[in-house]
Amino acid sequence: MGKNNTVFLEVIEWFDESGREIAHRVPESGSGEIKYGAQLIVRESQSAVFFYQGKAYDAVGAGRYTLTTLNIPIITKILSLPWGFTSPLRAEVYFANMKVFPNLTWGTRDPVAFKDSRLGLIRLRAFGVFNMQVVQPTLFVNTIVGTKNTYTVSDIEEYLSSVIVSRFNDYLGDKLDTVFDLPGQYDAISEGLKKVLADDFSRFGLMLSGLYINSITPPLEVQKAIDDKSRLAIFDDVNKLLQMKAAMAIETASQNQGGAGPGLGMGLGFMMPSMFAESLKGTGTNIRDALRCPDCQNPITEEARFCPSCGHQLLIYQQCVKCGKNLPPHAKFCPSCGQRTSERPLPVKCTHCGTENLAGSVYCNQCGEKI
Repeated sequence: MGKNNTVFLEVIEWFDESGREIAHRVPESGSGEIKYGAQLIVRESQSAVFFYQGKAYDAVGAGRYTLTTLNIPIITKILSLPWGFTSPLRAEVYFANMKVFPNLTWGTRDPVAFKDSRLGLIRLRAFGVFNMQVVQPTLFVNTIVGTKNTYTVSDIEEYLSSVIVSRFNDYLGDKLDTVFDLPGQYDAISEGLKKVLADDFSRFGLMLSGLYINSITPPLEVQKAIDDKSRLAIFDDVNKLLQMKAAMAIETASQNQGGAGPGLGMGLGFMMPSMFAESLKGTGTNIRDALRCPDCQNPITEEARFCPSCGHQLLIYQQCVKCGKNLPPHAKFCPSCGQRTSERPLPVKCTHCGTENLAGSVYCNQCGEKI
């Protein structure tokens, strides 16, 4: 540098040591005296934009350029003719970093309002990452960089994040009906939001090469409601399982009832709703270790009519003294183990309709009333 602060450039190149610079001006302090015949080296991940008298004239890609007549036609024609191709050219060069800048973050500073069709107006937080790339270096330098000697990711990341959040709010309101539909929708929301943001980025010569949603988080009370709904779904499945096992046990009992006639089946039909209610009511309460299913040996409640674990029918028929299995009416031998049955207890008479029922019956097999 001379006394008049003139910089004579013979080799023009730039290395991004930080990995965060998007654009860099050479020379860093003002413009320079670019000698005729100077070497310009542009790497694969770069593009060079030439400025003269405050105006961008040309942009070149990767390669080595000698500032002569044929290599850069626009620059040579405008700048070299007044000096007969021998005088130095006073100008500056902006290098634009054309690589992809990954893992830039975006997210909501404050929760955003969302009208849920099932929960009403709630507030959501959203966070994610995005990838950005310069695709039009001249437009980017003119609209964003201006006259700064360096322009980094930190200078623009916050602005782009706010643009993404703004578009995210509108897009989510148009495309999502309820937060219960969020699981499995992240990729579709990301892809749709990326298309919406394409125009916002292209205005500055940028491209949104990737957008990813890491989380969309409702407030704690909404999370609790979602958890409760999941638990209810599990309970519904358990109830269905119990009902299925109870129905299978009743079907088995009806096949083994022998000569008891249709009265027993009718009685069981009256008993089914009550048995379901009793079994579900007693689930998890008043369980005593002394009361166990004679079939699977799992604990049962005192009021249970069917085993909640295996569906074994309880207390309707007389049970075998050896294996504990239910005995069909009038059986002399146990169909499971062959044990001879003991003398049968006296039948129980229904106080409502007078029908005689098997010993141990809790409900009348004719009218369904509790004995």
